[in-house]
Amino acid sequence: MAVYTKINKKDISFINRKFNIEKIINFKGIQQGIENTNYLLKSKNKKYILTIFEKRVSKKDIPFFMKLMDQLNQSEINCPKPQKNKSGGYQIKIKNKTACIVSFLEGKDKKSLNLKNCYEIGKMIAKMHLSTKKINLFRKNSMGVKYLGPLLKSINIKSKKNSNKGKFLQKNFKEILIKWPKKLPSGIIHGDLFIDNIFFKNNKLSGMIDFYFAANDYYMYEIAICVNALCFDKKKSKFLMNKKKIKNLIKGYESIKKISIIEKKSLNILCRGAAFRYYLTRVYDYSNTPKSAFIKIKDPREYYQKLLTHNKLKTYKDYLV
Repeated sequence: MAVYTKINKKDISFINRKFNIEKIINFKGIQQGIENTNYLLKSKNKKYILTIFEKRVSKKDIPFFMKLMDQLNQSEINCPKPQKNKSGGYQIKIKNKTACIVSFLEGKDKKSLNLKNCYEIGKMIAKMHLSTKKINLFRKNSMGVKYLGPLLKSINIKSKKNSNKGKFLQKNFKEILIKWPKKLPSGIIHGDLFIDNIFFKNNKLSGMIDFYFAANDYYMYEIAICVNALCFDKKKSKFLMNKKKIKNLIKGYESIKKISIIEKKSLNILCRGAAFRYYLTRVYDYSNTPKSAFIKIKDPREYYQKLLTHNKLKTYKDYLV
């Protein structure tokens, strides 16, 4: 979440005319995240989130995200519920950009996770994966590793292709493409489960937000994204892998849904792919975010460190012991 597009009282009046929701009387920009513009909307008794889609989100994909969250709600998976406008659709135009409104999920993100949190998150992910098996929707993962070539090329130009870092990135991309699994259990994944997309209330897991990278991909790739995003501890300026957190994340997941041997064998290359993807997009965002945006930029060096760590590991066991 972030604020690139500024709105005013006139836009709020427009929203109040378009939706059958309690009249919005207050609004505030949300700084966290980097992809879309987000505002907290408040009525007398309720809260909502307004999302204005920017940059990477294609207009044609928005119905997929809305239908997915709607159906997850029906399956009792805790996530924001899209609000339909008076025409029966989910989308409106604000400042000539596509926007939507979803319900406010109670709770807030934590600064750091404990082992119990990791176990509960693992359970939540498994429940979501089982639930999405029954959802008849499909979206190709536009941020899948095989589509990252042009992004790497643009970054290599800036970081000098022949530098040690440039060579390291080129070597990794080549190996990731060669070793990427051809066939693993797959379905709809969240695809962006960072710590700020997971909410807790009274120290209990209350749900997840921000489904705008959800797509069909390997279930184990979701685990790999979470290993990178949730299972490293920051000590001064270094990011150190916490194997106890990984063990608890996987234990929680497997208490609901078993992970096959072939999935476990693929963990290292999937973790490398996930770290590579987030390093590239963070470098891009670091260089291309407008200075006027109300946003906290995330440091790409974090994911370069994580990619280095994964390059030193090989087997599934390396992540647990």
